Amino acid sequence: MNILYINHYAGSPKMGMEFRPYYLAKEWINKGHDVTIIAGSYSHLRKENPIVDKDFTEEIIDGIRYVWIKTRSYSSNGSARAMSMVDFCKKIYKNAKNISRKYKPSVVISSSTYTFDTYPSQRIAKISKCKYIHEAHDLWPLTLVEVGGMSKFHPFVIAMGKAEKSAYKNSDAVISLFPKAYEHMLKHGLQNMDKYSCIPNGISLSEWTEAENIDEEYKNLDEEHRNLLERLKRDGKFIVCYLGGHAISNALIYLIKAAKISRHNEDISYVLVGDGMEKDRLRQIAKAEGLGNIFFLPPIQKTKVPALLSMADALYVGAEKSSLYRFGVSMNKVYDYMMSAKPIIYAVLAANNDIEEAKCGIVIEPENPDEIFNAILELKALSKKERNEMGERGKEYVLSHYDYRILAEKFLLVMEQ
Repeated sequence: MNILYINHYAGSPKMGMEFRPYYLAKEWINKGHDVTIIAGSYSHLRKENPIVDKDFTEEIIDGIRYVWIKTRSYSSNGSARAMSMVDFCKKIYKNAKNISRKYKPSVVISSSTYTFDTYPSQRIAKISKCKYIHEAHDLWPLTLVEVGGMSKFHPFVIAMGKAEKSAYKNSDAVISLFPKAYEHMLKHGLQNMDKYSCIPNGISLSEWTEAENIDEEYKNLDEEHRNLLERLKRDGKFIVCYLGGHAISNALIYLIKAAKISRHNEDISYVLVGDGMEKDRLRQIAKAEGLGNIFFLPPIQKTKVPALLSMADALYVGAEKSSLYRFGVSMNKVYDYMMSAKPIIYAVLAANNDIEEAKCGIVIEPENPDEIFNAILELKALSKKERNEMGERGKEYVLSHYDYRILAEKFLLVMEQ
């Protein structure tokens, strides 16, 4: 099967987010399929963007054919980013015949982080006389309205809504990362549940070394990260770690407040690894409060995640309360956390709850620093054996449900139906 996968922000372990297209493509290639990913040359999610001089530049990354569309850079969620979306979709639409002729797709997937990519994807599928699948990463434009506060009558919201309905109505199948997204989709173009499947994010087992090799991988950590973690371990600190984006939605301000509450508990340290628009503000708040128990580190390559998490005693994930979570969540960091076999403090209110299902951590109310601190004390009071057992339950659960080998196979079944 020739799979054409269109995702503006597709990345790789070396480049950084977004990882899902890479992991699925790797598994499909292992099954003997040909995969072409069409992506934009610039993404705000990537740590490293490709250098592209012209449209439709091809590059092979770990056996996957990437086709880069030259897109403009941007620094925020404004007009420049919107124009980058338009550039990407317009160029693919105009070249649909050439794309169809060259790559001869058996199936076209719009792996949609916004809805406009449905138009070029539908056009290529029609020319190629093949199946078209729409994979919805988020619910646009609902996110703009409920989270961004935009009016539902804003022209951009209306345009996105029109594209969303077209995608749900005209696709042969719809994939969602969220278990209850069908409740929204059925009201916005999805004609029946037979077209709907939920395939969440997951973990790539090949990135996780066996336990006896973690020490060797740890030596390859960036010096700044390794030196801090070694010092904290030598000093006997209980390390609470967060790994991921630093945005308002990640609710890290409440972790800062928990650090303030625990400032007199000298054996507890907080380590935040990653980057984002909120990082400077959070760092300034911690400095103004004189918090010597919290440390900010730069982001790391995906391949170094197992080694870094191996040094933590507990892992934090939080999210601001949002009505969008009534459809569910699928957070990459949660699956990495579970795979690390460390206990998790989970401050997210959503329709699904893997931490509760797996019994691999403590579930608390979001936006509540007192509960974060109490959860830390509760985990700290457990024996190391009890924490290890809790963490192992998470690892067993993620291997059973969120291994990309399993997820890619489910996706193939949808393609072949």
